[in-house]
Amino acid sequence: MKTQDPRAKTPDATIDASCRLPLLVLFNGAALWLVLGLALSVIASLTFHKPEIFACCPMLSYGHAQAAANDLLVYGFCVPAALGVMLWIFARLSQTELVLSPLPFIAAHLWHLGVLVGLVAILTGNTSGFAWLEFPRASAMLLGVAFVLIAISAVATFGQREERELYPSHWFLLAALLWFPWIYSTANLLLVTNWPVRGVAQSIVHWWFTNNFIFVWLALVGLGVVFYLLPKLTGQPLRSKFYALFAFWTLMFFGTWAGIPAGAPVPAWLPTLSQFASMMLVIPILAVAIVLVKTLRGAKLFCGGSTYGYIRLGGLMFLPSAVLLVAAACPQYSRVLEFTWFGAAQVQLHILGFGTIVLLGAINEIVPLIMDKPLPFKKFVPWQFFLSVVGVALFVIPLLIAGVQQGHSNFEPNAGKFWLKLSMGGLVLLLLGSLLLLTNLFLMTLKWKIALVKTVAAAVVAPLENSEVKS
Repeated sequence: MKTQDPRAKTPDATIDASCRLPLLVLFNGAALWLVLGLALSVIASLTFHKPEIFACCPMLSYGHAQAAANDLLVYGFCVPAALGVMLWIFARLSQTELVLSPLPFIAAHLWHLGVLVGLVAILTGNTSGFAWLEFPRASAMLLGVAFVLIAISAVATFGQREERELYPSHWFLLAALLWFPWIYSTANLLLVTNWPVRGVAQSIVHWWFTNNFIFVWLALVGLGVVFYLLPKLTGQPLRSKFYALFAFWTLMFFGTWAGIPAGAPVPAWLPTLSQFASMMLVIPILAVAIVLVKTLRGAKLFCGGSTYGYIRLGGLMFLPSAVLLVAAACPQYSRVLEFTWFGAAQVQLHILGFGTIVLLGAINEIVPLIMDKPLPFKKFVPWQFFLSVVGVALFVIPLLIAGVQQGHSNFEPNAGKFWLKLSMGGLVLLLLGSLLLLTNLFLMTLKWKIALVKTVAAAVVAPLENSEVKS
């Protein structure tokens, strides 16, 4: 009798099945929060142009709706979706089943509960007052515990790998697992506790957290996913691993110091150091561009609506979003663009054009694998891609134009008003695309639960029928 080789690789289908439960909770919740976040963004845009439209409902005022929309996009969608993709990638790279799978399953529910608590707090006015950190302490504690539980499962899975070599995806995703709890706990301890820092230190900590969370952490996640899925989809290895490693270290080193505005009322050396670090980000940008161009060269795949199209476009969108960040830090441009819509456009391009597009592509690739069946409406995927791409362009480009007009007109009240109204159309298209994703995920999950209930019912009824036949 032959014994199985203990070093034999675990089949991919078995690995995918081990990730099914936690990933379904993470992805379904993320899709729901994405829809609600974009819906609140549309409401905030309407309120900005017509403040009286929701005058009877204080919870939907611009300050409440926009803050809730921003936090739902990052904490509701980006983080849980990224955690689910990380778990799957670590299991696939380690060629082992997901370790401690009940932990991420429980943590996923805790995470979504924390987002719900934070959403209610923002809409009722009980927030910290710091952008991108509005969730109260109760919500922050739930998010922190959930993240740590998921990270434990991911690191344990990483430790079970047979092959000791680390891939570029390992570098970026492991760093992201450490980066978020560090910056999130530090910012909450210094800003949201009963004994926060005082004076100008509050603004410095806030700028540090925002830049490290929105730009650095999301870049680590997005590039890690791109560097894993691109070789997998194109069938050719990731080119220039040296450049990928160089981009990894320079991104973390220079990205950490960026984010302080040029006109900030702080000691002059802080904005100067931040501007220098921002301009030095050109180095990792060029390194990432070299890796992407060399890897994509020769790939003859259909882009529109496929996972490859999502990952390719999302990876390439990192370049303009990072370039806009560098441009805003240059003194000759910052004098004009500071305190305009230009900064908001750069942030939204990084979140929606880069991070969200990459994660949407990963979800559309992973869900059919873990469920071992195609999506219920496969035609929704290309439509979702089209709506997302056009929506991001129609949302971000008018904001950029409006920001430039604001700066050159010395903040004349009506400057860029037409472009701001036009950008709302992009939000509507993004909302429609997210509804297609939510429909696919919810229907697939519902069908799986119905099939599971039927299987359990058949297993319960079968012994009863056999006993009746024997009697």
